[in-house]
Amino acid sequence: MTKHEWFDVARTVIASRWIDHIEEKELAPSGKVTYQFSATGHELAQAILGRYLRQGHDAATVYYRSRPLVLAAGMTFEEAFAGPLALSGSRNGGRDIGVVHHLNNRNGVTVLPASGDVGAQYTPCVGWAQAIRYHTHVLGDKAWQGAVAVALGGDGSTATNGFWAALNIATTLKLPMVFFIEDNQFGISVPGTMQTPGGNIAANLGAFIALRIVEVDGTNPEEADRLISKTIEHVREKQAPALLRVRVPRICGHSGADNQSYKTTEQKAEEVERDPLEKLKAMFVRKKYTSEEEWTEFVARVEAEVRQACDVALAQPHPEPQLALTKLFDDGSVPSHGGLRGAGIEPPPATGEKHEEGARVNLIEAVKRTLDYELANNDRLLVFGEDVGVKGGVHGATVDLQAKHGAERVFDTSISEEGIIGRAVGMAMAGLVPVPEIQFRKYLDPATEQINDCGTIRWRTNGDFAAPMVVRIPVGFSKRTGDPWHSVSGEAIFAHTLGWRVAMPSNAQDAVGLLRTALRENDPTFFLEHRAIQDTAPGRGVYPGDNYTVPFGVASIVREGSKATIVAWGEMVHRAKSAVEATGEDIEIIDLRTIVPWDKDAVLASVRKTNRCMVLHEDTITAGFGAEIASVIMHECFSHLDAPVLRLASADVPIPYNKGMMDAVIPTVERVASELRSLIAY
Repeated sequence: MTKHEWFDVARTVIASRWIDHIEEKELAPSGKVTYQFSATGHELAQAILGRYLRQGHDAATVYYRSRPLVLAAGMTFEEAFAGPLALSGSRNGGRDIGVVHHLNNRNGVTVLPASGDVGAQYTPCVGWAQAIRYHTHVLGDKAWQGAVAVALGGDGSTATNGFWAALNIATTLKLPMVFFIEDNQFGISVPGTMQTPGGNIAANLGAFIALRIVEVDGTNPEEADRLISKTIEHVREKQAPALLRVRVPRICGHSGADNQSYKTTEQKAEEVERDPLEKLKAMFVRKKYTSEEEWTEFVARVEAEVRQACDVALAQPHPEPQLALTKLFDDGSVPSHGGLRGAGIEPPPATGEKHEEGARVNLIEAVKRTLDYELANNDRLLVFGEDVGVKGGVHGATVDLQAKHGAERVFDTSISEEGIIGRAVGMAMAGLVPVPEIQFRKYLDPATEQINDCGTIRWRTNGDFAAPMVVRIPVGFSKRTGDPWHSVSGEAIFAHTLGWRVAMPSNAQDAVGLLRTALRENDPTFFLEHRAIQDTAPGRGVYPGDNYTVPFGVASIVREGSKATIVAWGEMVHRAKSAVEATGEDIEIIDLRTIVPWDKDAVLASVRKTNRCMVLHEDTITAGFGAEIASVIMHECFSHLDAPVLRLASADVPIPYNKGMMDAVIPTVERVASELRSLIAY
């Protein structure tokens, strides 16, 4: 770096140190800052890294000790204070901890939304790295050429699922990603030897093909500059991954509440001795950038600037409390990053045009045709997951799509749901439309962390970022059998997962309309395809055409009636129809079609007409989504009811393999009919 650039780095290091000092010694003790995480000892390497992330489409995923990097990326000192103070000028508007950072592109690098979970930063980063390749190779956008994605993490994070999932993806696909591991040898109080054998992740990864591994003394200014710059240059040029193990001291507790009682006096002294700020000062004096006196004056000027920013931040008002209720879902505002709208692209308008004539198709064929059409008409859409490429999916929903649209757009992944969903998050924020497939509902479990984080991205970033995607999942029992591993329905958990929309069609036509709507809108969506109606007669229908859409939150009145209302979704809609036929009664059937949002108005209007209601679903009865519907009906239609709201659902046990046992768990047509007769006779 030039002398001027070194001064810029020094300013970032000193400012970060003073921000930490003021928070630790003044703002936290006075109660103004309630969560404090210091970067003391980590600043120099991060500030240097920030100087080399200037391509324009570079991205960094960060963690709670990454404020120096975010300052280097362009976050103001006032914003740095406003975050931990939870004031209106915070980047997140007071919604999240101040050190859970995000930053739109100011100095050439985008800081993707951080997570409060350790290790959750890696797979979104590798998703951005894959998006770099997609933008350059598929979309032909030369502006992305040479961009890199960098994931910052502590040595403790190298033990997490996310680290290994991203490492596997980056190395097998040879993606331009840097694992920037700041090794201070402590995960709170747990030593580094408990995170990786011998406490050195770099030494343990020597056999990884295509991974450049570099060890750096993060307290030595010139060594850090040389090795960090060369590593970034290598990744830009080769478009291949690298790992930097940056050795740094943690001259602070894990957080403001940590007294470091687990460290010996000698360890603490050794960390202070390695202080990178003192080594930076020594380099400035040795290279005659400043004298001792001039350095002291420079530090004083930066301190004054930081304190002035602190005063300005403290004068900010608190955010309006009601704002906490906004930004969970798309509200029409345009995020700086995320999906088509974040990329400045308006998706085609929904026409609702529907074809009523033609050959009937299975639900799975309807899904495939919809994906085929949207792939052909949206070059930012990607379909991926385990076995979706050459094989065409274990359920057949992607047969021939790779041959038609190419392996860059329809591709197989490693067996890592964390990697599938996490990479989709990074791709979505890079302006792509990911459509990951999870083979069965139970298999989604390893991705729970990424799912939960994804749903709150828009809210946590105050609308700056979004990660719209459509996660396709076959759910429920099959026409042949059930079992505990492949037959989970579980939509109530999705309904309770903040920020996600949930669709569960009961037929091919609704599958087309709901899927197309989800692919063109700007929220993450679960699209649940019931296995028992994927390729069976009840789910079949005329393909409604390539412009057909169905809005979320609008139920379908499958059958009108006057004696009672059945509210159902997915395969249970067909059991409801068969049960009503068996009773011969005049019963109304409502197919919700979407769980989030659900059509409360249609349900309440029907119940006010029929005065009785059964809520029928396959998910287990305790805390199932039917309980939510029943509660709303009891609250808003109590005076109209002639009988208690009846919930009918699967028992609170896993789905058995034996079909006879399965019928004892899942409501059969005969049981539904019997309960309907009792409801009407009440």
